[in-house]
This record gives sequence, C-alpha cells and structure tokens, in this order.
Amino acid sequence: MDYGKTLHLPETEFPMRGNLPKREPEILKFWEDNDIYNKRLELRKDSKPFILHDGPPYANGKLHIGHALNKTLKDIIMKYKTMTGHYTRYIPGWDTHGLPIEHAVIKNTGLNRHEMAPLDLRNKCKEYALNCVEEQKQDFIRFGVLGEWDRPYLTLRPEFEVKQIGIFGEMAKRGHIYKGLKTVYWCTHCETALAEAEIEYAEKKSFSIYVKFPYVSEKTVTLPAGVDASKAFAVIWTTTPWTMPANVAISVNPELSYSWVQVGDEYYLMATELVESALKDAGITEYNVLNTFSGADLELATFKHPFVERTSTVLLGDHVTLEAGTGCVHTAPAHGEDDFNVVARYRKEGIIDLPIVSLVDPVGKYISAVDEGRYGDTEFPLAGVEIHDAEVPVIKILAHNNALLHKSSLRHQYAHCWRCKNPVIYRATEQWFSSVDGYRQEALNAIDNQVQWIPKWGHDRIYNMVRDRGDWCISRQRTWGVPIPVFYCNECGEYVINDDTIKSVQSWVAKEGSDAWWAHDAKKLLPEGFTCPHCGHDEFRKEPDIMDVWFDSGSSWSGVLEVNGLDVPTAMYLEGSDQHRGWFNSSLLTGVATTGHAPYNSVLTHGFVVDGEGRKMSKSVGNTVAPSDIIDVYGADVMRLWVSSADYQGDVRLSKDIVKQLSEVYRKIRNTFRFLLGNLDDFNPNTDKVAYADMSEFDQWALLRLEEVRNKVTEAYENYEFHILYHTIHNFCTVDLSSIYLDIMKDIMYAESANNQARRSAQTAMYEIVKTLVAMVTPVLSFTAEEVWKYMPKEDGMSESVMLQDWPASHPEHYNAELAAKWAKLLALRGDMTKALEEARQNKTIGHPLDASVTVYAEGDAFATLNALGESKLAAFLIVSEAHLVEGKAPEGSVVSAESGIGVVVTASELEKCERCWIHRDSVGHDAEHPTLCERCASVIKEA
Repeated sequence: MDYGKTLHLPETEFPMRGNLPKREPEILKFWEDNDIYNKRLELRKDSKPFILHDGPPYANGKLHIGHALNKTLKDIIMKYKTMTGHYTRYIPGWDTHGLPIEHAVIKNTGLNRHEMAPLDLRNKCKEYALNCVEEQKQDFIRFGVLGEWDRPYLTLRPEFEVKQIGIFGEMAKRGHIYKGLKTVYWCTHCETALAEAEIEYAEKKSFSIYVKFPYVSEKTVTLPAGVDASKAFAVIWTTTPWTMPANVAISVNPELSYSWVQVGDEYYLMATELVESALKDAGITEYNVLNTFSGADLELATFKHPFVERTSTVLLGDHVTLEAGTGCVHTAPAHGEDDFNVVARYRKEGIIDLPIVSLVDPVGKYISAVDEGRYGDTEFPLAGVEIHDAEVPVIKILAHNNALLHKSSLRHQYAHCWRCKNPVIYRATEQWFSSVDGYRQEALNAIDNQVQWIPKWGHDRIYNMVRDRGDWCISRQRTWGVPIPVFYCNECGEYVINDDTIKSVQSWVAKEGSDAWWAHDAKKLLPEGFTCPHCGHDEFRKEPDIMDVWFDSGSSWSGVLEVNGLDVPTAMYLEGSDQHRGWFNSSLLTGVATTGHAPYNSVLTHGFVVDGEGRKMSKSVGNTVAPSDIIDVYGADVMRLWVSSADYQGDVRLSKDIVKQLSEVYRKIRNTFRFLLGNLDDFNPNTDKVAYADMSEFDQWALLRLEEVRNKVTEAYENYEFHILYHTIHNFCTVDLSSIYLDIMKDIMYAESANNQARRSAQTAMYEIVKTLVAMVTPVLSFTAEEVWKYMPKEDGMSESVMLQDWPASHPEHYNAELAAKWAKLLALRGDMTKALEEARQNKTIGHPLDASVTVYAEGDAFATLNALGESKLAAFLIVSEAHLVEGKAPEGSVVSAESGIGVVVTASELEKCERCWIHRDSVGHDAEHPTLCERCASVIKEA
C-alpha cells in the first residue's frame, strides 16, 4: 500500500507561480465585467464619505515611475477606506491646458503658432491632449487603480471651465484680481510669463563683471574733499551684462557702512566690508580706504550710466546684502523683482519717479530703443540681437568707455523654465495678478487650524511659502487654455469684469467650451445691450491672455468636487512634496479667496523616486526604471509592493536589484497563501469550524498573533505608514506562519484523519488567518488578493470580490495576555533548542529533524515552562520524534544557551520510523495489519 497517498497533503488550484504579467489583465477584466468599482460605491452609498481628490497629471508624454508611486498610494488609501466602511468615490483627472501641451504640439508638428488661427491651434492641442489622456489612462488602469476611468475629469471640459471662470469672477469681485506692470519670470523660448511654481533651478555659466558708474552729484556729500569728481565711480557687480541698458538706479543698504577707496588715480564707492573681496576679485592688491559712512547718506546721489545718456540714482533697499559683489547693486527694474520693488516704492512715496526701461521683446531680443541715447562706442547696434548673444558686445562697449573694472565668469544655480529647460529672465510686462495680501492671513489661518499635514513638516513648508510669496501672476501669453474673461472698452480703455459679464461668458462656455472666446467677438459674448459702466460706450475688445494652468488645476475643487456633488473641503489631497508650491498652494489660494477656507482637510505628500544609490533618475545617466520595466517582468503587484515597502515621506529608492528583492518577498507572501489554501482544500467554513474555546492552545496562539498583526496593520493604514504594514505582514508570513505555526502543524494537517478535532481546529485557525490576511493585503496586493479570494473556501454571504469585503473585524477575545506571555517564553526557548538541532544536522548526527531524540536540561522558570507543555507536545513543538525533559544542569557536551541557560543534547532516535508520518515511535509495528506504521497512523488508515 502506498501510504503516501493516504496523507492529506496540501492541494489547491492556486498557482505556485504568480505569472502576474499574464494573470493580472484577466483580473482587470473580471473587475470591469463585474462592475466592481460601482458595486463598491453602491455598497457604501449611505456611509460616511472619504473623498481623495486626484491631483491632475499633465496630459503630455508617457507615465514615469513617479506617477506609479503617486497613483498607487492613492489607490491603497481608497481601497482601505472602502473596506473600513467609507464611501470612496475616486474621480481621476488630467490637466489638459497650457504651455506643456501647446509646446509639445508645436514641437511634434513643426507648426508656427504665430501663423495659425487660434482655433486651429486649440483643436490641435485638444486632439493631442485627449490622445495622451487615453494612453496614460490605460497605464493607470494597468497599475490596478480602481476609479471612474470611463468618466474622468478633464480641465478642458466645459463644466470645469465654467466653474474656473466663476472662481476668477468671484476673486475679481472681492478685489483680489488686478492688472499691473510688474517684473515677472519670462521664458523667451516659450514667449510667456511664468509663475514661481513653473521655475526650476539648474547650473548655468554666467559672466561676472564689475562696472564703473561715473560720479555726478550727491545730496549729502560723502566724496572726500580734494578728490577729483571726474575720477570717482560707483562700482556695481552683475552676472547679467545684457540688463545694463535698462539700468536706472544703484541700490545700497542704509544699514551698511560704505567707503570711498582710492585705487591709483581713481576712486571707487563700495560697501566697506566688501572692499577687500571685491578688489581681490578684480585683481587689485594696492588700494587705500579714504573714509567710512552710512549707506543712508548716499540716498538720491546720482551717477552716470556707463554708455547711455541717463543718470542712475542711488536708492535705499534692504535687499542689498554682503553676500557678494560691492554692496552697490545694479538696478534695472524691468529685469529684477527687487529692482522693480525698490523703484516702485520710491514712486509710491512720491520721492522720485524713475522710468521702467524695458528694452527686450517677448522672444528675448532688444527692441530698437536700446540704441537710443548711447554714447562712446556706438558702432555695434544692439537692436534685434538676442540678449544672451549681446552680452559680449555689451562688455566690449563697457570696456571701450573705460567702464569695465573686471570681467570673469562663474557657475551658479539659475532659474530655468520647467517645460523647455531654458534659462528664464525677469521682464517687466503688464500682467494679471491675484493680490495675495487680500487673503494671505486667511490662508495662513487655514494652514494652522483647518488642515492636517502629513508629514507634519509639510505645515511649515507651505506656511512659509504662503507667508513670503508675492502676488500671483495668473496671465499667460498663449492660446491653449481658459481665457481671462475680461473686456476692454474701445472708447475709454478701461477694463470691465462684473457679475453680468461673467455669467454671460459662462453661458457661452457651457454651450461651446472655452473655444467660444475665440469663435465670437466681444459684442456677441457680452449680454445684449451691454454698455461700459465707466463711459457708457458699447464697443469692446477681448483680453488675449489665458489663465495660468495652476489656476486651472487650482480650481478643480469647484470644477470636480462641486460639479459632482461632493463635499468641499474634501478629505484629502495627495501629491509629491513639490506641490506645496504648486497644486496645494494654488488650490489653497483659490479656495480661501472665494470661500474663506482651504478646499482640503488633510494633505499627504510623498518624496521623489531616486535610484538605488539615492541619485536623481535621469535618462542620460541611464538609471531610470519605468513602470513597464517592473510590470512587464514581475507584475503590477510587485510594483505596488515596492510602493508599500518604502517610507515615502522621504525620497524613495528604486533599482533593478531592489525590484528583484521585492519579487522574492512577494514570492514568500504568495507561497504562504498557497500553503494555507492547500491545507483548507477539504475545509468547509460553514460546517467544519471549531469554536474558539474548543481549539488547541497553539491554534489560539496563532489567532492571538493574528489579532496583534491585524491591530498593527490597521494602525499603519490609519496613519498612512504603509512601510510598517509591509514589514509586519512580511514578518508574519515568513516567521510566525512559515517558520513556526505552519511548520509545526504539518503533522496534524497531513497525518491525522480528515475530521480529527485537532486538524479541524488548525484549519479553523488557518481559515481565519487567510480570511484576515487576504483582506489586509487587498489595498496593496490587489491582484493577488483577488486571486486568493477566488480559490479560498467561502462562508455563506461572502461577496464575489475581495474588493467588496469589509475590513477584518477586531477579535479582542482572541487576545489573552497570559497566553501571549506563555507562548513568548516557549518560542524563545524553542529558538535556543532549534540551534542545537541545526548544529546536530550540520554535524550529521541527524538528517531530518524527525530523526532526532532531544533531551533538554532546564532549571527554574525555563523548566516550569517546558514541563507545563509536556514531553509529547514538546516533541511536536520541536518537530522531532522524541523529547525528554530533565530538571537540572546540563551535562558536559550539551549545547547550552547563554540567554535561557537550558542545555540540549541531540542524538539519533533509536525507535522505528513510521513509514507514513516519518516519526520514530515505540508503537511502530504494534498493528499486524500495518506493521510499518505507528499506532496513530494505523488507526487513521482503518478509520478512512
């Protein structure tokens, strides 16, 4: 008789190999065919909502691993919240307007936007955006993210645009919108103003020049007596020679000390503390400091521009520091924020009205006025020259006019356009702004008192940004976007925006989308019979600019949540940490400016994905890992496991080696499920369960550990600390289950009769484990959990999908502190004893642990603990054939534990080995019918 066939070995159709790249699409189809997402919503329709509002990625290009991290984190949270009884509608969306898309269309098609009709360009952009949305959508679905993919929100949809225009109108009505001349970031390549959130910094090589401005006059004389004024100069330092034609002033700090310094027969004005470093930089070692005085004494002194017939007035400003240069700051208000502000302050206070000299056109070329009023070297015309190409000519002009003290170069961090990656400039232009001062304090109050920031440092980051930020430049000189809904009177030139104009524009946009702005003239877009409230005229023109895309996405709380009848403020926004200055910021400002509160109650941020060595991922370095690199080889669940494994609050490391390691972790978790399912093949949870009170103590311990794990995992989900649940579940599978519980229970599961009480007790514990464990991993290992759910035995009333299950209920009755303490001691002692068994195996004293006879020498508490277990259970606990317990000190030759003091002697069992269960027992051969079996196995065979 083949006794091996009488064993109840694990049997399941749940595959050993995941083969996830092939199997996961089948599960996606199951979710879609069975409408699992909507069934999930229907199940929770009367429950408390938890809405995580999706921050829209750009509909441009392919998804990168950062998208995968972001969307997977959101999906983990939403699946957990669903299981814990929340209504979790998830509406994914896309940012479909603005420069990134327009730039891509122009680049891909080679079209000249200046030669295209606006509606033609907009149609091309719309087509491109919608194609990108479709491609990205399929990838997001492949990640295992459940949501309303058949009806996502798009910022180009009329219902969204209507809300956005309404927010603009409300902000204007409250006095938060104005048009003004200001110095803003400007990309000459993209030909548009940029917001601070659209700026990134990269290294740039720049000229470093010291320039002499000839002395003219002073209000308070600081020039020492007897000095030849024609040889006196204020010395400025700049890294942007191209801005020299626009200079109108020199700024000094009133709190700093300044000096006139003699160098040869010339005299230089500079900050006292910078004399040594500035002159050293210029290669000058011999000089004489003639005097010292306050910067305040220099106010309104005048110097001559080095090559333009214009004076340069000294202004006082606290933006002047001792970090570099001379303490005399070249001030061109058309090309610097601090420069503009100091000139504007003097204008506002009525002290002096200096001009804003703007000589650069939208594409970064000098206009013809740049050559007006020049003196000295006028042979090289600057008009029409690109500003960076003009830097060498400007330096040559300075040198010819004896105004160049020194020239060198330096490398420094410089502002670049986030889209085209080219250096940007400051440029004074008329733009539309939101005056943040009007609602700054309300925004800071919301940051302090309304919003939970996860992690907590997010509070300080956004608080400081909002506290210190200037006005928000919200106009863009492009075509693909939502128009700034403002009209200009042709008669008086005043701009008009009020409730009537906004409502009229909204009605047109609702019907035709924002294309209506370009399709119709102002008269048609305005209410019938509308006249200028300033002069009564009835002829108007439209504002040509569009809104900043951050205004688009910053309006999504209204364009998505309000449109869909969802609560505002919503439960959570979740994006990368760069969004403190992006989407979190713009959403906060539009929300506070129009409603008085933030549109979110919590904000969770994650770091960036870096390579295994902590370096930024870059195609040029070759260290990028695309989502498809993981999914096509290992499956989306391994990628999702990676997301859960990292403490995402900092930067998250990823490499091929890391993915390989995680695939091994996944394999162990999968094999744990497979072993559990295999042992439940003949278990019907509706009829075979054993009551908790009737279960074996070891099975009760297993449920105790399960309860501890459930509590820890639940807390980790609640605190969004997914790396904690990852480690907790991994350790539970590999240590508590595989190495201890499931290993010890093999004899009972395999060798006892099918309906044996001990076996059914163990199956009851295993069923609770698999039922709880599959639920706990569902938010992370969604595909695998669904697969496990398909193959596991079901109780009556269980749903068709694990996605529709409740979170595992707490079982406080399974936690017994006395039992926990007892088994903690036993497991610690087991660890000491198994070391001796491993040593005996390595010494070839035994082959398999069941070949062993173990004698344990113990005293005190250790002896009492083991003695309470009994020798028979001790043998089963150690998975050996014989166990003998002796009270007393261990003899020489024992393996003694330094921790517990117990000694262990391992010898080969001299008893006969049962052919069926492999345990050496003295009862082998007692049954004549089955002479090679032990008494237990013979009995099981006869009962079968």
